Amino acid sequence: MIVEYIELSKILIEIAILWFVFYMLLLFIKGTRALQVLKGIVILLIAFLVTKELQLETINWILTKLFTISVIAFVIIFQPELRRGLARIGQFGMFSGQQQTLEEIVKAAIVLSKKKIGALIAIEREIGLRPYIESGIKMDSHVTSELLNTIFTPTTPLHDGGVIVQGSIISAAGCLFPLTQNPHVSSSLGTRHRAGMGLSEETDAVVVVVSEETGDVSLSVNGKLTRHLDEKEFARSLNNIFRPKKSKKSVFDFWDRVISRMVSNGPEK
Repeated sequence: MIVEYIELSKILIEIAILWFVFYMLLLFIKGTRALQVLKGIVILLIAFLVTKELQLETINWILTKLFTISVIAFVIIFQPELRRGLARIGQFGMFSGQQQTLEEIVKAAIVLSKKKIGALIAIEREIGLRPYIESGIKMDSHVTSELLNTIFTPTTPLHDGGVIVQGSIISAAGCLFPLTQNPHVSSSLGTRHRAGMGLSEETDAVVVVVSEETGDVSLSVNGKLTRHLDEKEFARSLNNIFRPKKSKKSVFDFWDRVISRMVSNGPEK
């Protein structure tokens, strides 16, 4: 009976590892052009298997060479995306890494607020912001309050657009965001606030807005704008949004409960 428990445990562990690998692969290509290339590689693989089954030797040989080249080209062309994906994996399950990024954003927003310098920062969540990244200048730099302050300094060429943060990386600056289509928005709101609301309406991004006129810090989520946030309220709001929800059960939690129950029950006598 113990042998059966061990074999079942191995199967469950293998399933969990495979699930984890596929999930990491999705993190690699999420919101990037790599997704389309991966689809092309999958099509080549299917065609390879079909031609092999039909014994079409010449076509099969050509597809074999194309498949090898495409894999190498995938790694070379999308090296920045792969590096960013590895950075996400390094932060997987660790709120501390994300916490540091949020602290840098809060610090930058408060400094800009005191100086009454306008700012627009979008933090990516599940929905990729690739189309908006391509409208700006790509940076691929770690998030620091000093860099954010520099970007939004009025004398710099990128201060008018928005910054997009992916994980702990500033992916691009000077990006163009869509304006809100909400007819009930107050006429007192400027373009920066309307752009922040517009992006949060079309995606699940969290957008930080600093008013150039008043220095007020606002947060736009799901098309709703929360204004006049002080430093503590702002930091607490960001942390609440990005803190892992304890109520959500992962696949690992399920397998952990199954294995724990098997171990606690022990072999039948």
